[in-house]
Amino acid sequence: MIDGENIKNIQLRSLRSEIGVVQQDVFLFSGTLRENIIYGNLDTSEELLFKAIRQAQLEEFVMSLPEGLSTMVGERGTKLSGGQKQRIAIARMFLKDPSIIILDEATSALDIETENKIQAAFKKLSENRTSLIIAHRLSTIKDVDRIVFVKDGQILEEGSHEVLMQHDGPYKQLYLSQFHEIDTF
Repeated sequence: MIDGENIKNIQLRSLRSEIGVVQQDVFLFSGTLRENIIYGNLDTSEELLFKAIRQAQLEEFVMSLPEGLSTMVGERGTKLSGGQKQRIAIARMFLKDPSIIILDEATSALDIETENKIQAAFKKLSENRTSLIIAHRLSTIKDVDRIVFVKDGQILEEGSHEVLMQHDGPYKQLYLSQFHEIDTF
C-alpha cells in the first residue's frame, strides 16, 4: 500500500517517478557534471539545480573546477572520488524531489562533517514522506521514526532509537560499540 492505494494498481512508470534512490555504489555516465546531476530532470531550472547542489554539499567542489558544471566526469565517474560520486547522486535525488526516498548507505563515502550537513537536508526532505534508510553507521538513523534491526536476513528488533536503547538488544550493543561505550558487538 502506498498512500492507501494497493501497489498493484499503480503503473510501474508512475511508481518509479515517485521514488528517489541513492545507493552506496553510484552509477554515473560519461558526460558532464551537469548532465549527471540533471539526469531524469532535463527541464529543471538553474535555480533548482543549484539548490540541489547546495543541499548535497557540492557547491564548493563545483566552484573549484575550471569548467564547473561543464566538467566531464569520465566513464562511470572515474575522475571523481567516492564521496564526490555520492554527492552527485544525492544532488540528483534532491532535484527529483520524490515522495518515496530510499537511501542505501548513501553517505558511506563521506566525511562526518559533510555527512551531518547532508543528513540535516535529508531530514528536512523526508518530512511527510516515506523514507527507507539502510545504514551501518547508526548516527545516520538515530532520529528516524522507526528502526528495524536486521541481521542475516532476520528482523531482530524494531522501534524508535529511544525504545531500542531501553533494551539490552543488538541495536543498543551496536550503537554503544560505534560510540566506544563498549568494546565489541
